This record gives sequence, structure tokens and C-alpha cells, in this order.
Amino acid sequence: MAAGLLAFAAQGSKAADGPLAQFAGNWSGSGKITVKDGSSERIRCRSSNNASGKSLALSLRCASDSYKFELASDISSDGGNISGSWNETTRGVIGSLSGKATASNIQAEASAIGFTAALSIRTSGSALNVSIKSPGSEVSEVTISMARGR
Repeated sequence: MAAGLLAFAAQGSKAADGPLAQFAGNWSGSGKITVKDGSSERIRCRSSNNASGKSLALSLRCASDSYKFELASDISSDGGNISGSWNETTRGVIGSLSGKATASNIQAEASAIGFTAALSIRTSGSALNVSIKSPGSEVSEVTISMARGR
């Protein structure tokens, strides 16, 4: 369930210092969700992310005409390496994630029993772009572009 990777536990945003601080804040925007049969539709999302020291709590809620998901993720940074957990609350899926992070880019793999997905989160100025790819899953791909404070 690629959707399982998207909705990150809702917490208030807080500007912070640290390696993941650029991802903090309130974000909103839209994108596209593609399902297993190849059909796709527009999706609307809001994210509230809180960075503190070397940690980041991401909260993402998304909805389209046919789908809704909420993903909560807690990420810790150790140098350029990240690790953490995620929970897709609407489907009750819990897993782990690991990967690499820079000040503006997170590249990670999220996994749970019977599920893996590639996650990319990029920030540039007031833009946050999220991509989740899990070929063969119920939701095979999600791409979202959001702006800060909308």
C-alpha cells in the first residue's frame, strides 16, 4: 500500500535547527495517485511536520474522490543516514524506514510485512515535493507538490 507511506502523524509545526529542519512546517497542495490497474486521479494533501534536533515527525493527510490516507512517520538522522517508523492509520499498516538525507532531500525505503515502497521528499524554498512508488501495490504511485503555509 503506497498510500501507507504517505500520511505522517499530525503534530503542530515548529521551526527548528538541525539536519531535517527544512522539512518542518505546515504544507498543502495537490498531486496524483495511481492505482494498481494504472488509473489515476487528482489528490489533495496537507502536511504538518515538526523538527527537533536530529528528529522529524511528519504528518500527511491526503484525499481524492476514491482514496483517503493518513501517514505518520518519525525519522531520526545520524549524519546522512536516517531511520524511523511509519504508520498508515487508515489501513492500520505499521513499518520501518531507512535511507539517506541531506538538508533538502530525503531518499528512503519504507517496508512492512508484504510491502515496500521508495520514498522521496524534496524541499526547495517554499516547495515540498513527495513521491512514493510501490509497483504492484494497491496504490502504486503517489506524487504531491505542496507549498509552505497554504
